[in-house]
Amino acid sequence: MNDNISILADEAIVLLKELIAIPSYSKEEDNTAAAICLFFAKKGLPHFRIGNNVYATNKYFDPAKSSVLLNSHHDTVKPNKGYSIDPFTPLEKDGKLYGLGSNDAGGPLVSLIATFLYFYEKENLTHNIILAATAEEEISGSGGIEMLLHNEAFHGTVQDKGIAWAIVGEPTQMQMAVAEKGLLVLDVVAHGKAGHAAREEGDNALYKAIKDIHWFSTYQFPKVSNLLGPVKMSVTVIQTDNKAHNVVPSQCSFVVDIRVNELYTFEEILSVIQTNVSCGVIPRSLRMRSSSISIEHPAVQSGLRLGRTYYGSPTTSDKALMPFPALKIGPGDSARSHTADEYIFIDEVRNGIQLYIQLLESVITK
Repeated sequence: MNDNISILADEAIVLLKELIAIPSYSKEEDNTAAAICLFFAKKGLPHFRIGNNVYATNKYFDPAKSSVLLNSHHDTVKPNKGYSIDPFTPLEKDGKLYGLGSNDAGGPLVSLIATFLYFYEKENLTHNIILAATAEEEISGSGGIEMLLHNEAFHGTVQDKGIAWAIVGEPTQMQMAVAEKGLLVLDVVAHGKAGHAAREEGDNALYKAIKDIHWFSTYQFPKVSNLLGPVKMSVTVIQTDNKAHNVVPSQCSFVVDIRVNELYTFEEILSVIQTNVSCGVIPRSLRMRSSSISIEHPAVQSGLRLGRTYYGSPTTSDKALMPFPALKIGPGDSARSHTADEYIFIDEVRNGIQLYIQLLESVITK
């Protein structure tokens, strides 16, 4: 690691500690957004804020070129009840940095910021670089990357050439998540007729729901992805419209969590479901679709040359909301996300910065 990259890594770790110390639950990221703005301001770098999303462009931004987006998020979930330490006190011990959001996704975020700074003053890049630290990723909220990408001021920044592709910083052990399962959540309702449980009255909505729940638990979509495996459907919540033991319920509702591979559209999934169940089916959202980037994409090929492997991710990220190819990769380990006493290794951040730089260099430098 050369001196310049080492200095950037030191600064990234200091920034990560600052971010850990600031509560930033989804929709409550105002103060971490301010801290990121202050970080750029101290360096004299122009930057912009839209809601709780902060972005900046490289010094020699050229409207005639398309852009590469470096994106990660600064919101967190609420701390797991099993924490044995203060989740907002950054604690460095045995090569680890503990604290809420250290791994998901503070480490990837500050590593991408350091990578952006490395390329900031370089001339003659083949692409512009845009750094975006965004909000509401943990809840797939509309005030995060989606707000930024649809904002007129942001569009004015990226100009007509737009964004060619992106790196999404999430903890993947610096391996390449080239595909993600989509998330489709359904509210399903069975209707019956209330009656007294002791008599032959009513039409039990719960029994109707059970028939459809059995279908959801046993049906298998035939197309299985090499990267993402099969479509997975899980019934996760069920409730009726009454609490009394002696009343036949007139309504029973349940929730289905569906993880969709890249071989199906949401519309195809819904068509199969509606053909096979009797209950009413209402999708909560059609936003979090499955996504993939070609193995032949220059960024993926660059990663392969660096000894990185690729895989399909069962979890969703802001990658699902991007209308352009995106590679999910970053320091840290997804298995630590949302766990008590969350941590990231300091060396993971340092090595992550170096690998990000190497991955980009062979793609955007002449």
